[in-house]
Amino acid sequence: MKKEFIMRGQTVSGGTEVLNFSGHKKGYAYRLTEFSLYPSTSIAGNNDELYGTVTAGKIGVSPIDPDFRNEALIATTNTVTSSGWGGNLPFQGSIVNDTFLITQDLILMVQNESGAEPINWQCRFESVKMSGPEEAVTNYRQFLISDE
Repeated sequence: MKKEFIMRGQTVSGGTEVLNFSGHKKGYAYRLTEFSLYPSTSIAGNNDELYGTVTAGKIGVSPIDPDFRNEALIATTNTVTSSGWGGNLPFQGSIVNDTFLITQDLILMVQNESGAEPINWQCRFESVKMSGPEEAVTNYRQFLISDE
């Protein structure tokens, strides 16, 4: 049975959050399986363009200018809502590298191109059991990426 957990929060537009994985359980890594954004204010009457990224580097990657050549980029998502779409139905597009095993802190960065309102976000993770050699390789790989 998969062990899943969710991290969620609200971040000011242009802001970053540290998703804390220091103190993770030895022998385990985590895999990001879902990254979602949702407006935080005036949901029924606003037009919103929300963008976000999750990275394994020391600094966040711009959500409005993600570079897929950057190995530290784990996920990017955008949500566009329009009050003119008959009920404010959102469009959401996400790309998640669910093969990236996480053993260190991540940086989440969000941007609201339609205003300065904060953005609600949610990340879903699942735990992955690793052998000793797998853990060493995963930790080394993430160290190399975060040390760039």
